[in-house]
Amino acid sequence: MAADRYHATGSQVEYQHGSNEQVLRNRPGITDPAVMDELETRLLLRLYERVMREQFPNRRLDVADLMGWHHQWLGNLYDWAGRPRSVNMSKDGFHFAAALQIPRLLDEFEQKYLHRYTPCHDVDNESLADAIAVCHVELILIHPFREGNGRVSRLLADVMAVQAGHGPLDYSRWDADKTAYFTAIQCGVGMDYVPMRALVSVALAGRGG
Repeated sequence: MAADRYHATGSQVEYQHGSNEQVLRNRPGITDPAVMDELETRLLLRLYERVMREQFPNRRLDVADLMGWHHQWLGNLYDWAGRPRSVNMSKDGFHFAAALQIPRLLDEFEQKYLHRYTPCHDVDNESLADAIAVCHVELILIHPFREGNGRVSRLLADVMAVQAGHGPLDYSRWDADKTAYFTAIQCGVGMDYVPMRALVSVALAGRGG
């Protein structure tokens, strides 16, 4: 995908030759960001089909699930798919977790959040919104992958919702007000999950949940 949304530093910052630094280095040699966006979207739909219908994890989730989803999705495009990033990344001056800290933070995320909140069985809507909000914020703050963090985090949220008997979330309000979404993520630095919980509640209600 086009990589102009983030600022990244480190040895993994490589762009596809001929892309004017708009597309990360990829196996097919794609240089057009629009073509890469369309391909990533198509492959994401296939991943959803696989996860939601063929391999639905109606059980406690692990970090290995997230890594596996990322590799199934982008493994034919990027050499680093399914592996923690080795570059430092920031967006609009906001810095995500340092690359060297990611393995430790993922272990912590698994124990403190994934294993605590999944599987999402027999939970009411308020508890579900809280569980999804906490997991979503904490995973985005780690930002474990070089690309695709938001989409893997949404897949995790959708799996949690389906585990609880809901459909996937409706993210249209998140996409319509990205400033509110990003502010909710930033609030998570201080472990304030209230803004994200409100966004998750709206997304659950949007699917008739």
